[in-house]
Amino acid sequence: MSLNIESTTVKKLAETEGVEEEFIKKGLKNGYIVLLQNVAREDVKICGIGLGLHTKVNANLGTSADLIDPVLEKEKAKVAVKSGADSIMDLSSAGSLDEIRRMILKTVKVPLGTVPVYQAALEAREQKDAIINMDEDDIFRSIEKHVKDGVDFITVHCGVTKNTVEEIIKRGRLMGIVSRGGAFHAATIIHTGEENPLYKNYDYLLEICKEYNTTLSLGDGIRPGCLEDANDSPQIAEMLVISELVERARKAGVQAMVEGPGHIPLHEVEPIVKMYKASCKNAPLYLLGPLVTDIAAGYDHIAGGIGGAIAAAAGADFLCVITSSEHLGLPGVEEIKEGVIAAKIAAHAADIVKLGKKASKLDKRMSIARANLNWKTQLKLAPDPEKARKIHENIKAEHDPETCSMCGDVCAIKLLSEKLTRKKE
Repeated sequence: MSLNIESTTVKKLAETEGVEEEFIKKGLKNGYIVLLQNVAREDVKICGIGLGLHTKVNANLGTSADLIDPVLEKEKAKVAVKSGADSIMDLSSAGSLDEIRRMILKTVKVPLGTVPVYQAALEAREQKDAIINMDEDDIFRSIEKHVKDGVDFITVHCGVTKNTVEEIIKRGRLMGIVSRGGAFHAATIIHTGEENPLYKNYDYLLEICKEYNTTLSLGDGIRPGCLEDANDSPQIAEMLVISELVERARKAGVQAMVEGPGHIPLHEVEPIVKMYKASCKNAPLYLLGPLVTDIAAGYDHIAGGIGGAIAAAAGADFLCVITSSEHLGLPGVEEIKEGVIAAKIAAHAADIVKLGKKASKLDKRMSIARANLNWKTQLKLAPDPEKARKIHENIKAEHDPETCSMCGDVCAIKLLSEKLTRKKE
């Protein structure tokens, strides 16, 4: 695969990841690694995703018809990046989508992703009375606008074909289709009887993305929305279509990653991750969560963190943040922050498995600080230092200021340390 990526960028990515430049070059050439960087953007933070690299985290944000506040979305983007998000996706579905997208591009220096079919569908509803009247010109016009603006990766639901939609109808799923983009395409296919334009005109899509070095995120438009539908025949049918499209993208010199399922029972996470990686020939795998239970409303960031850690340890490369607002409403700034931190912890835990000591250096530093009751360093290394400090200082350790209020003057670390010190003396 021939890509237009500067050697200085490859060198910086290798240094950041702690690998050889040749490793990065080989991964990019084979399609095992993607670099999220549109040629139209300047000063974007280098972000490599794929085999042998640190697990990355993406944060979703965006408006809805019930809350159109561009300033709030700008604040969410800032907080997400400050909390550790490696990329942002703008999923806005109301307001001036062009203005919101361009504002976020100016606000953050991390890669930005979008779902162009959202804009195509909403404009079709405004101009043609219904989303199902959206045609291929509407879709490709939106895609071209997004990539020209500098969007680094786009989710495209090319795997929602006539055959996969028929598979869903035949099976009779409990939750049907929960992906917005997937539903837009499926409804249009059912209404018109015609094939998905993104699948039918995939070569044209590749031409557009190659010109701007925009990465294709081959969307999981038929992902399961509940455990009951996990790993069913429609999902697998879409995966097989996507595996074919990955190969075509590589041959065309276009970067592609694969989006994976959302709701998966705990014991099925590792097998399905390995199935996706094998079927799609080690293309970077981007997962929403996954959520390992359907009952965690209000705490889905925890359910997603559990699934994300297992998935990434099994080979997933990119985790999409799940917030506590999932299934309930639009997330606010605090929900975005907590969701990012939960996903970053999951990614780090997985990297200790995948990358070993290279990933666990911070853990050792934290352990040394704890052994020495070095609170300054412990708080500094916490994923949210401000929250950690607030908890630590909530109840003052008055009996022994060197310890925390959990054990007070019977701190195990301090007691044993004193005994060992006396013994040595």
